[in-house]
Amino acid sequence: MTASSIVSAAELRRVYGEGDAAVTALDGITLGFPEGGFAAIMGPSGSGKSTLMHLLAGLDQPTSGSVVIDQQELANLDDGDLTQLRRDKVGFIFQSFNLLPVLTAEENIVLPLTLAGRKPDPDWIELLISTVGLGDRRTHRPSELSGGQAQRVAVARALASKPSVVFADEPTGNLDSKASDEVLKLLRKAVDDFHQTVVMVTHEAHAAAYADRIVILRDGKVVRDVPSTTEDEVLDLMKAVA
Repeated sequence: MTASSIVSAAELRRVYGEGDAAVTALDGITLGFPEGGFAAIMGPSGSGKSTLMHLLAGLDQPTSGSVVIDQQELANLDDGDLTQLRRDKVGFIFQSFNLLPVLTAEENIVLPLTLAGRKPDPDWIELLISTVGLGDRRTHRPSELSGGQAQRVAVARALASKPSVVFADEPTGNLDSKASDEVLKLLRKAVDDFHQTVVMVTHEAHAAAYADRIVILRDGKVVRDVPSTTEDEVLDLMKAVA
């Protein structure tokens, strides 16, 4: 964890249940994610990947430890302030797209701004729509889009408010290989060209190879934290901790 981390966790623990039925999902994790970085969080099923993301994004509360986003400790915020911080500082991309079916692609992209009562920056929205390659699909509704197109809308939506950090939870899990590469290249572009910070949970070595850094969890602990590498070497890493 460094002073330049846009999101960080210190001694993060999350325990579900009590007594003999207690399950420790995260066990004392300390991590920092710097601005303009792309990190992939990996690990076997039940390792704590999704729990970590939910805690980092303020969607769940830790049993102990702290999470800081853009110099604000989440535990110090009331519900209203936490909602505002998530709205202004955090973007989300989910495996299931989570687009509203009655809205067009463009309306879905600007929805977070609309809900916040903020006027979209038209130049930024145009750049996003162009970047995700949906200029000819902007008036289409989700049912008229392919899975890859729908997820590209979700990426643009996550970037629309210019958040400090984008959390992506298995963003390629429902996509074929071609659509997956389109989405991963967009996330890479968001980091390289727009200087966003992306934290992505994935079980796919191919996806992790797009990142700068790979954090591997096992049994609620960080067991590897290394620079990203080739897909084959990511697979070897995963085998080593399985």
